[in-house]
Amino acid sequence: MHTPIMFRLAGRYIARRLLQSVLFVVGVALGVAVMVAIDLANSSASRAFDLSTQTVTGRSTHQITGSAGNLPNELYRQLRVDLALREVAPVVDEYVRADDLGGQPLRLLGVDPFAEPPFRAYLSAVEVDGDPQTAFEALNAFIATPNTALISQTLADRNGIAAGDTITIVLGTRTASLRIVGLLQADDRTSQEAIDNLLLTDIATAQELVGTDTITRIDLILPEGYDTARIQAILPPDASLTTTRSANSALGQMTDAFELNLQALSLLALVVGVFLIYNTVTFSVVQRRPVLGIMRSLGATRAQIFALILGEAITLAVIGTVLGLGLGIIFGRGAVNLVAQTISDLYFTVTVQRVTIDPLTLIKGASFGMLASIAAALVPSFEATRTPPVGSMRRSELEGRTRKLLPAITLAAAALTIIGVVLLQIPTNSLFISFGALFAVIVGGALFTPAVLVIAMQLFTPITAGLFGVLGRMAPRAVSRSLSRTSVAVAALTIAVSVIVGVSVMIGSFRGTVADWLDTTIGADIYISPPQFTATRTSANTDPAIMEQIAALPGVDRVIGGRSVTVTVPGFPDLPPANLTAATGEVVDRPREFAWLNAPNGDYWAALQAGEIAVSEPFAFRRGITPENNQLTILTDRGEQTFTVTGVYFDYSTDQGFIFMARDVYDQYFDDPYITSIAVFLAPNTDLNAAVESVREVTAGTPLNVQSNRTLREGVFEVFDRTFAITAALRLLAVVVAFIGILSALMSLQLEQTRQYGVMRAVGLTGRQLWNYTLIQTGLMGIVAGVLALPIGLALAIILIYVINVRSFGWTMQLALSPDEFALAFAVAVIAALLAGVYPARKLSQLVTAVALRSE
Repeated sequence: MHTPIMFRLAGRYIARRLLQSVLFVVGVALGVAVMVAIDLANSSASRAFDLSTQTVTGRSTHQITGSAGNLPNELYRQLRVDLALREVAPVVDEYVRADDLGGQPLRLLGVDPFAEPPFRAYLSAVEVDGDPQTAFEALNAFIATPNTALISQTLADRNGIAAGDTITIVLGTRTASLRIVGLLQADDRTSQEAIDNLLLTDIATAQELVGTDTITRIDLILPEGYDTARIQAILPPDASLTTTRSANSALGQMTDAFELNLQALSLLALVVGVFLIYNTVTFSVVQRRPVLGIMRSLGATRAQIFALILGEAITLAVIGTVLGLGLGIIFGRGAVNLVAQTISDLYFTVTVQRVTIDPLTLIKGASFGMLASIAAALVPSFEATRTPPVGSMRRSELEGRTRKLLPAITLAAAALTIIGVVLLQIPTNSLFISFGALFAVIVGGALFTPAVLVIAMQLFTPITAGLFGVLGRMAPRAVSRSLSRTSVAVAALTIAVSVIVGVSVMIGSFRGTVADWLDTTIGADIYISPPQFTATRTSANTDPAIMEQIAALPGVDRVIGGRSVTVTVPGFPDLPPANLTAATGEVVDRPREFAWLNAPNGDYWAALQAGEIAVSEPFAFRRGITPENNQLTILTDRGEQTFTVTGVYFDYSTDQGFIFMARDVYDQYFDDPYITSIAVFLAPNTDLNAAVESVREVTAGTPLNVQSNRTLREGVFEVFDRTFAITAALRLLAVVVAFIGILSALMSLQLEQTRQYGVMRAVGLTGRQLWNYTLIQTGLMGIVAGVLALPIGLALAIILIYVINVRSFGWTMQLALSPDEFALAFAVAVIAALLAGVYPARKLSQLVTAVALRSE
């Protein structure tokens, strides 16, 4: 039989069965779209961070940093004069906020204009109304006039700012006014994005704004092979020399686990889509078995039949993949804001102005979509070639084979589940192995569907017969007889609902764990802190004198000051600087409560006062701190100091972890009189609202945030909900794909059994009864999917909580099971199945008996 004729037949079939083809395309498109959207969001946020980092570090090869971000000016002089290094640039680097510029975090970069040219080309890109003379005057003003700054042209245009305007910035507890003397231009869009959140000042102005006479870091361009020992010899005890590449890499790795988790969740939608594709292609084979039998009788070879079925699937997959890429770009524009906000909340400030469409992302999405479609279509395509011409005429052939394969499918399900469990026992922190195990357990559980469906229909038959009579006896048998389609649709719905169960239990457990942690650790009535851009940038200089003013207020029992800084922990070059918190000594009488993972022996506050430290669980996880390995070296103002870790405590504020130290011990090793935050404890029976207002009067004129205990908790959960917003969207999309799968299966059954339905109408069944008959089938399928999804979802939750979460973020959570979550997931399965049955049921109720009887 000629191949062109066969492919014309394929084209006509696709056109005639348009709804079925559309369902196939939509399934592929949604799976690809979710993957592309998440990938685009991740890559756009990463690119924005990389651009920002490269812009700030410029062409430097090395950088010198201090233990708490402070270097003496004298060190810069030594490098230029004593060591005769010319390519050296001092930098003050901080984050500020300017309400005049949209309130977004801006990166304040204080530079020495005369040292900058080898490193960064900002100052050569200054323009004022396109006039070179005016631009020259702007540069003179920038260098010679205090409190002047440069911002990008796009940032200025976006906020209606022009050269000569004045803006107000907030930095920690300070506010200041800056005059914009010029605007930074870029040669291309990428360079413009890189400088878009930059606020450039002279280094003296930046030091005045920050309230320091020190330098954040010193950038260097060293020739290859330069002897860095010369530099090391003059460094202060608290300073370290690192390569710029390693410093940037350590920061970039902070979000790797977060991004990988999102990518893995996005794959679930594609997995559900694979079941849908398999279902659709299988039905196309079953529906055309008479035609395929005739074609085989007329001389069509097995290879031609295989190419016909697979070619149809590939054609539809190409359409679905292309649509999925377009949808992915659209979805990505929404997802990037959620991802960027979460990264800013948890890791570092990142501003994403646009979605970056990376060709590799599109290639990856297209590859996954096509490969998944082809893999799903291979089995039914091969199945179409195995039956001889006479067998092709019998539609019962496939169902008979499916029944024979039940033991093998069940064994495969058990084998996959066991493989997943074994992989989870491997002592590794590899997330790829962890997610491989997770997918093995999920798919293994889904493969139990055919066996469970057969058993369930046998159990349901007497129940439905008692409730619905003859229709109730027929419906379960119909589901069981069409196992090749119904089992795949139920499996897809099972996976989608199990994701709802697993992720909901994980989020609920996390929320409950965080709530318990807050109850234990947040005991003050009022908290005072400077504006904070991320969970990991905690340093701001607050004068401790304000504590005395607050302590003197009526109703105040005691006041505790905390200092938060970032410090270098030698020995871990691949990790970013660590967060260190020191609490004032007044807490000794009534010390802060900790929720301990590894509790200290004896009085932990006595140990802390004696010079030991405590670390949070993520910190210990990332650096291998255990009761046996309990020594930690920190770079202080007195050089490297080794401390004993007295205990490990739970902390969920950041997955990078914290070091906790008594303030008296901190003062021994750091020349830092400032505090960062204040906790206020009120006397019994004190009016909280009145006390909050009194504290705000004391802090008036400063940007300090004053919050009650309740407001602080609400803020924590706002961040929590933002973090999991994108996860909720992924769950919804997985259910949508599964819904389409159920609809596809029901449409398949309706089309395949048209003559059977015609006979039923001929012997007296009404349209209403056919409607009920269909909904009973879909309801039973939904019930089985819901019941099967509960244990699979629980297993998914356990793996997420006790394996993947720990390996990703270093957090231990307590499993919390809520009957409401299981009931909701079960309801989603049943309702989705019933809704998917509405359209096929409506079509059946309108069936013309004579036409149906002629369908074969």
